[in-house]
Amino acid sequence: MKLIVGLGNPGSQYAGTRHNVGFDVLGELGRRFGAGATQTKYKSELADVQIGSEKVLLIAPMTFMNCSGEAVIQFANFYRPDLTELVVVCDDMNLAGGRIRWRAKGTAGGQKGLDDIIRRLGSNEFPRLRIGIGRPPGQMDTTSWVLGRFREEERLTQDLARVRAADSLEKWVREGLDPVMNEFNRDPETDS
Repeated sequence: MKLIVGLGNPGSQYAGTRHNVGFDVLGELGRRFGAGATQTKYKSELADVQIGSEKVLLIAPMTFMNCSGEAVIQFANFYRPDLTELVVVCDDMNLAGGRIRWRAKGTAGGQKGLDDIIRRLGSNEFPRLRIGIGRPPGQMDTTSWVLGRFREEERLTQDLARVRAADSLEKWVREGLDPVMNEFNRDPETDS
């Protein structure tokens, strides 16, 4: 069994914001693989899907971004996955809008939800899929940027990123991390 954790903030006021791209990717996977109704468990919305021969839990913590680890540690304590079988999907301001990047492990890189998960798990040895949302323009503060909705000119790029991220997660489930990193860490616009 694999666990895919998509980060975001609960509530309709945050739907469609840059910080909620993790939730959006879970929604894409749920649609593709026929997830039924979500259930509430460990302060999260939970759905399960079957990808190939693998059962996959789609976990959306409802604890707000900065406390995401509160939910993730409960799943980790209950299911006891090898941390290589858990992936966290989150936004990243240090990546250009629409880029995706897989990492096998590492620091939070300033992403507070990821930081909370690392702190509560006591390890940074789990894969993460970062989805670029770019840097705020001008003097805009980062909170306003991540809690803002995508501008019209960003929507197509972000829609493509969501689909590409879901494609990469499907490949991760079926084939593992190395093939995913080799294929999806390239910039689709500049690499051939």
